[in-house]
Amino acid sequence: MADLGDPQEKLKIIHVAGTSGKTSTSYYIADMLRQAGHKVGLTVSPHVDTVNERIQLNGQPLPEADFCRLLGDFIELPAVKKANPSYFGLLIAFAFWVFAQEGVDYAVIEVGLGGRLDSTNVISRPDKVCVIADIGFDHMGMLGNDLAMIASEKAGIIQPGNQVIMAQQGDVVMGVINSRVDLVKAKLEVLKPSGAPAHLPLFQQRNWFVARAAVDFVAKRDGFAFSQDNAVASAAILIPARMEVVEYHGKTVILDGAHNAQKITALCESITEKYPDQKLAAVVSFVHDKDESMNKKMTALHSILDHLIITTFHAEQDVPKWSIDPDIIERAARMVGFNSVEVIDKPLDAFAALLKRPEPVVLVTGSFYLLQKHIRPLVKGEL
Repeated sequence: MADLGDPQEKLKIIHVAGTSGKTSTSYYIADMLRQAGHKVGLTVSPHVDTVNERIQLNGQPLPEADFCRLLGDFIELPAVKKANPSYFGLLIAFAFWVFAQEGVDYAVIEVGLGGRLDSTNVISRPDKVCVIADIGFDHMGMLGNDLAMIASEKAGIIQPGNQVIMAQQGDVVMGVINSRVDLVKAKLEVLKPSGAPAHLPLFQQRNWFVARAAVDFVAKRDGFAFSQDNAVASAAILIPARMEVVEYHGKTVILDGAHNAQKITALCESITEKYPDQKLAAVVSFVHDKDESMNKKMTALHSILDHLIITTFHAEQDVPKWSIDPDIIERAARMVGFNSVEVIDKPLDAFAALLKRPEPVVLVTGSFYLLQKHIRPLVKGEL
């Protein structure tokens, strides 16, 4: 970044970390700032449809032709050739570079993995705002097997002088965050979320409220007007594959990339609220990793499902990703009480079987990679 001229230091940045909800929170913050009249850059990961989702300006992915032209220029820069960055590192550096060239008023930067050692954690400006979404168990093979270790990695984005904004979380998480804030002499605002638009799913209400608080802080600090109408308007934006509801072939299809127990539980609670007294059928698959919470995932899904279809996938985004062995999911499902389970290896065949089920509302969940490569392009008419 130094060889590139440190473009990240030319930007006012809202840096978003956490386990669950950080993408949604990032989308809400970016749109609220846009609603308030600012030019806003947003970078998120993973992308759901196309790679240019990772470079967004005012709520729109950089057009494909512009993305390719600018990326072509970027990878020829001596600094980039010298660094030989990873796929994710390249795209994050590219995002900072584009946002600086575009002169955005604010850049909303979602952490990729963890925080302390993440490629996004190269911002030293004391006016950076850190937003910490809910922290739970995920990527334990890299971040640690206990909550304090995971929270410590997330808290690593907090730098001297930063303002930190988050909802109240459990004692372990709050202890780690408070220790980091004290260590680097940052400032912390802890929220008790309430008053979010009622039409949002339950888990999105919490994310929206945290986003609203972050933009409220920035508006007061930087002296611009930000109204409740601006905030409420942002509640209507589409966040891809986050309880996304699509009508397809006579079914109500819910698409959600909930891949850990915390996210699956929140998703199931929101589905229960939106579709009370209904049982669904679902296609699921998860990335193969060291997450040991399969029983918790299946317990949550059992509360809303009559039938479970387990599938597989392979994807190449960031690094190669393989789905977990379906037998592992099936054993956990039957252990928690599922009686109606089938394994269909090919995702499109699994989805076709789902559409033949009698349940009017169906779900596809477990991995963004499953949704991105197979199911979402189909329901959007792109396959």
